[in-house]
Amino acid sequence: MNNREKLKDKQRIVIKVGTSSLIHKATGNINLFRLEKLVRVLTDLHNSGKDVILVSSGAIGVGFKALGLEKRPTSLPMKQACSAVGQGQLMMIYQKLFAEYNQGSAQILITKETMLNDERRYNAKNTFEELLKLGVIPIVNENDTVSTEEIEFGDNDTLSAVVTAVVEGDLLILLTDIDGLYTDDPHKNPMAKLISEVPVLDEKIGKMAKGAVTKVGTGGMETKIAAANIVTDAGADMVIVNSDDLNNVNKVVAGEEVGTLFLAHKRPDFDFKKYLTERPYFKA
Repeated sequence: MNNREKLKDKQRIVIKVGTSSLIHKATGNINLFRLEKLVRVLTDLHNSGKDVILVSSGAIGVGFKALGLEKRPTSLPMKQACSAVGQGQLMMIYQKLFAEYNQGSAQILITKETMLNDERRYNAKNTFEELLKLGVIPIVNENDTVSTEEIEFGDNDTLSAVVTAVVEGDLLILLTDIDGLYTDDPHKNPMAKLISEVPVLDEKIGKMAKGAVTKVGTGGMETKIAAANIVTDAGADMVIVNSDDLNNVNKVVAGEEVGTLFLAHKRPDFDFKKYLTERPYFKA
């Protein structure tokens, strides 16, 4: 059995979707067709017997559009205001869509401070466990309305990696606007090649991670490499796939060769605080 086929046996799966995957790029409005498809894919995955957790970006993106702003805010107070508006709207849409498939969902808002505090992290883990036992799909986002620069994750790639580690997930799927990790930025270099599998993260892989490739999100390939480091050290695999085809989620779980697969190498000295403060992106 090759590494891709082993993904068929993953039981607890975290799926992260970025802002750019949820909105129409031309207008900034919510892409309801794609959101509905995502909900259907996740519900069906849950129906197959898997534990499913969704980490969803988009609160600030939805909020600044709802408030009539032309571009994503840069000041902290305005980001928090947009998040307060957008998070409610986004969650309302998610719950409505999941309800159409008779699938329960729940909102969980997290700050980095929650994960750095042992007691709060333990309580968060218990909440996830109870929701999953009840057959509910948790929908996670950073609590941007109270986060400050000192205590924020800053991107949901890192958040999804930490969530995967906390719930002892088996697989993290990052849905983004690129097919996976390339040898160079494919938007600028037509000779760049897609890397199918990354056995071990090192400085060479790190140099392939360029800046963000979209204007509406906060994460680029660098944050995804950082997420891979956390996830694989925690003992889970990670796959980056293109959200243009949401059936890629099914293909990953079916063991098909799509996107880039990062293989788990669980470290016995894995420590949340080390990863969230020192951010050691690459293997020692």
